[in-house]
Amino acid sequence: MKFEILSEIRSPKELRDLSDEQLVQLASEIREALCSVVSDRTAHFASNLGVVELAIALHLVFDFSKDRLIWDTGHQIYPHKLITGRFDEFPTIRQKGGLMGYPNPEESEYDLFMTGHAGASVSTVVGLQTADDLLFDDGRRSVAVIGDGALPSGIVFEAMNNAAGLNKDVLVILNDNQMGICPRVGGLAQYLDKARESGFYNGLKRDISWLLNKVPVVGESVENTLAQFKDAVKGFLHGGMLFEEMGFRYVGPVEGHDVHSLRKYLEMVKDIKGPVLLHVFTEKGHGFDPACEDPVKFHTPAPFVRNGEGEFTPVSKSSSRAYTNAVSEAIHTAMQDNDRVTVLTAAMCEGTKLGPVREDFPDRFFDTGICEGHAVAFAAGMAKSGLRPIVDIYSTFLQRSFDQIFQEVALQNLPVTFCLDRSGLCGPDGPTHHGAFDNSYMRVFPNMTVMAPGDERDVAPMLNFSLQHNGPASMRYPKTGVENVDRPFSPVEWGKSEIYEWGSDGMFIAFGTLFARCVEAADRLRADGLDVGVINARFAKPIDTETVLRAVKECPWVITVEEGALHGGFGSAVLEAVNAAGENTQSIGCCGIPDHFVEHGDRNELLSDLGLDIDGLVATAHSMAGRGTLVKD
Repeated sequence: MKFEILSEIRSPKELRDLSDEQLVQLASEIREALCSVVSDRTAHFASNLGVVELAIALHLVFDFSKDRLIWDTGHQIYPHKLITGRFDEFPTIRQKGGLMGYPNPEESEYDLFMTGHAGASVSTVVGLQTADDLLFDDGRRSVAVIGDGALPSGIVFEAMNNAAGLNKDVLVILNDNQMGICPRVGGLAQYLDKARESGFYNGLKRDISWLLNKVPVVGESVENTLAQFKDAVKGFLHGGMLFEEMGFRYVGPVEGHDVHSLRKYLEMVKDIKGPVLLHVFTEKGHGFDPACEDPVKFHTPAPFVRNGEGEFTPVSKSSSRAYTNAVSEAIHTAMQDNDRVTVLTAAMCEGTKLGPVREDFPDRFFDTGICEGHAVAFAAGMAKSGLRPIVDIYSTFLQRSFDQIFQEVALQNLPVTFCLDRSGLCGPDGPTHHGAFDNSYMRVFPNMTVMAPGDERDVAPMLNFSLQHNGPASMRYPKTGVENVDRPFSPVEWGKSEIYEWGSDGMFIAFGTLFARCVEAADRLRADGLDVGVINARFAKPIDTETVLRAVKECPWVITVEEGALHGGFGSAVLEAVNAAGENTQSIGCCGIPDHFVEHGDRNELLSDLGLDIDGLVATAHSMAGRGTLVKD
């Protein structure tokens, strides 16, 4: 397909010169561009197919070089990027040095925030509108596009409450496609489902209240009769009353795949004073039947190509068993063995591969939606009553529950197990999703045990240890294929590392799954004449001080290796322990993620850039041994 219109779009302002027929063709070309991307890489797909017409309509009605637009979450940004002058660069999306798969202010003035987590859009547009009201007087408007999956996040309702209190001129567009990454859950989801059965409602609450007060009711039961009448009217207008009661003018629901209709309603709400919520119905995967039929699979599908009839064929790529699979299988086994074990996730059942657990143990599986703080406090309540809950959430998203980890779990010393998926570098998802900080933020809490398997062989024993441990514990693991280091089995013991091989010329101490790379680096160094050992740390808290001090005293140098932030991470823990023992720390080098946000790219490329691949570890060892000079930014 030729991109006759899309290839000529250099600015959203050019959309206004297109006819209705050309706008329909533009939508088709955008969908074709989306399909071309997923032919050779994993990318967010179904969610972007669902907002094509909405993105076009928004840029037709608003001027976002002046007005404000926040996409929540940012993985539905692709159509927006295509019509804001980035068509030529679009083939580079999610590749190192190319376009980011999320909004990126460094790419365009039309991207205001780098949004990778759900829920903050309403808060930020309230802040943007407040600042614009103070600094300008030119009628700027702020718009948040938020999905129904993100809507239950607690911060959304905090922001809506504040927006209504301030009476700010903000527009919240509820993109309702009945999905998050997985099907939405909870009471709010049921409420929105009922809204689909209601008719169009245009903020009639104030008018209805005036009318009801004029209804003549005779007798002593005036208040009861009036209340019943009001309840009946609210039931009829069910779809918008929740938002109306919160102080928002509700408009909708409206069809989300008709540019002409969307444009009309956006023009209608554009100049309404005060906070407005426009409820838009869209279909995740719209325009590509397989994605509509299975939006979970096509959220971020494996690469595929389409034939002339529109059917798709997966592109064959080698794929190995991942740590996520190993952990989910260990959880499944633990739940078979112990009926007190439960598992909780936050709208990530698919990503954490917990489908078999949900199917086999439906009474002990809990999806809280995108509400990580609630999930952690929920688990604390379970643990207090005698269950052994596992909280299985991506490292980057667990940060959202920092206060609940502190107050409800660590402070109470409750036996909650945290499985931190996607710890370390998450490749093409980039800085919003890299799990760089969990070593640092989990290690600060008293009572918390912080662990990481060195390879797949550590996974099940480490999970089982945690479920027997009388206190909170976390286990981190990356988004990558499993590795196994051939060695005799060593039981997991609290605060004890595993000595793989001792060395007289130097030592790697690996925390996490870079253990296997340290083993290969040590093998290469031995070939160079250096006797280098490797320790599989297993624990960052409590740290195995005895083994660490032995290494520092007996080896000329020690290098700590972790796929996490150096500040406050495992290397910091080693330095603290050695310093507390009164030993010199000058012989200790630390390899990890430095103090800057790492951009997107293939995980192996990023590890190489950070000196965390085998070549980098060998170079660092030579530098420590005085046999070379290491120069790093």
